[in-house]
Amino acid sequence: MTKVVYQGRSFERLDDESVLRCLLRNGIRAPYSCESGACQACTMRAINGTPTTVSQEDLKETQKTLGYFKACVCRPEEDLEVTLLDDAQKHKYQMEVVEKTLLNNEILRLRLACDEPFEYRAGQFINIFKGDLIRSYSIASLPGQDEMLEFHIKRVPGGVVSHWLSDGVQLGDPLTVTGPMGECFYHEAESVEGVLAVGTGSGLAPLWGIVRDALTQGYEKPIILCHGAMKPENLYYVDELRELEARYENFSYFPCVSAPDEGELLTDLSLGFPNDVAFMKQPSLAKWQGFLCGHPEMVNNTKRMAFLAGAALKNIHADPFVMASPT
Repeated sequence: MTKVVYQGRSFERLDDESVLRCLLRNGIRAPYSCESGACQACTMRAINGTPTTVSQEDLKETQKTLGYFKACVCRPEEDLEVTLLDDAQKHKYQMEVVEKTLLNNEILRLRLACDEPFEYRAGQFINIFKGDLIRSYSIASLPGQDEMLEFHIKRVPGGVVSHWLSDGVQLGDPLTVTGPMGECFYHEAESVEGVLAVGTGSGLAPLWGIVRDALTQGYEKPIILCHGAMKPENLYYVDELRELEARYENFSYFPCVSAPDEGELLTDLSLGFPNDVAFMKQPSLAKWQGFLCGHPEMVNNTKRMAFLAGAALKNIHADPFVMASPT
């Protein structure tokens, strides 16, 4: 019989026993409800081994990519090492600050090094701890290409953690981190005819990783990225994205400015909000994937616009940057 491995302990499955029942029989307190695969309360993640096809039915493609499966209907034909979803979020990493660079007058690029393996997908997020305070930041780096983990930190007025990261944390300091989390990342999907990425402010962070991930994986259909700010000086990575645009024929980049100074010339910039510019460039999103990151109002409005433009809800990946309270 096959074995189920959990937190270093190995349990042999009985005949026709599900992963869930194997863990429960051995004293592991795993969540569950219906035991028919309908409620998904027992969803776990496979670290090593392949879950059965039936145990991943009705899950999102992003969840399947992360190894999620329904333990109550999973009877694997090979050994399976698993973790509860809560366990994956509890493990704390110690990371070292190796770079702090201002990208504009409000965005800090923070790069971290981790001594132990840290597996992630571009576009996911982590939690950074400052005592009892926890803040989430999206990962801008690309696994396998970028040596360090990269984050874009916006200095939020009254933001205790963002100001601490900007002004208090020094090179070489340790940071406590949990993650990665989130399902806003690129994944191959059948019959997808293009990728539309829309972001504001530091919402460019996950999109910078997602777009490069798709291109690196050889995605050849159109990719459109619209990134917006109020003023030209609030944009960043403009040169880097234009270099990427010059390198890949299928990638188009549109930096957008919504509130320029009166009479200001917007050379090579688009006037308007990034979602409005995006739908002018691509009115129909039937069979397209959408990645929406940044200001919550923009993200929610664009999600609705994308659905009305023909995008399937399963293909719209949204990451609204909700402001935390100052304390």
